[in-house]
Amino acid sequence: MNLEYSANIGFLWSDLPLPERILAAKKAGFDAVECHFPYEYPAKEIADLLKINGIPMIGLNTLLSPPGDSYFGVAAVEGKEELARQYIDKAIEYATVVGASNINVVAGKSTNTKTSDLVYRENLRYACQQAAKEGKTILIEPLNPRAVADYHFKSIEHAAAIVDSVAEDNLKVMFDVFHTQIVQGDLVTLLQNYIGYIGHVQISAVHDRGEPDVGEVNYPFVLENLVKLGYRGFIGAEYKPRGSTVEEGLVWLEQFRRI
Repeated sequence: MNLEYSANIGFLWSDLPLPERILAAKKAGFDAVECHFPYEYPAKEIADLLKINGIPMIGLNTLLSPPGDSYFGVAAVEGKEELARQYIDKAIEYATVVGASNINVVAGKSTNTKTSDLVYRENLRYACQQAAKEGKTILIEPLNPRAVADYHFKSIEHAAAIVDSVAEDNLKVMFDVFHTQIVQGDLVTLLQNYIGYIGHVQISAVHDRGEPDVGEVNYPFVLENLVKLGYRGFIGAEYKPRGSTVEEGLVWLEQFRRI
């Protein structure tokens, strides 16, 4: 089983308009694209571009917050429930048009974990039930506090507890190796323990979030174990290129394809 790789065009080719990023990812040899926030472009326009070029968009995020606010997501923010559900509905509608299978419901920052957990779980239950009507998967992603201070949750264990509490079949965990290595390490053990919860995997170097072929994570070892555990999803390349172009750092892609 060869792994397939998705270009996260929220980070890659970020200087280009979204349609041009999709074309660049296709030309570079990626199997799919994923996106943070494609909403400034009409979904039908993006759907047509994806279809013509034969490359799928596999995932997108809910919006972070209204202009001027800095919640970094609102789905776990008390008092923002109506806005959170508006963002969820918008994401499901967009994902349905472009054919994206995964929607990452961004939690936001919290100070009261217990209250925020209750809010997040109710919003996730709503998201799962609405997404199920369109055959979509809802993802949740722990973030490390160095990247986003006070983000609602940072560990795989917390994410798994949320999944168990919500108890919807289409709720899964986004296992971002960058965040998980910084917070917890022991990556293969975590994969072994939580593979049943994982709906998508993202990679980048630790500690600089550059191309994944250098740094403290032995990605060939991690990905070999992921395959052995039965993972059949895409590997999302969510990194910030070190060089002046994405292309000059893409030697890792062919190396990883041999895993």
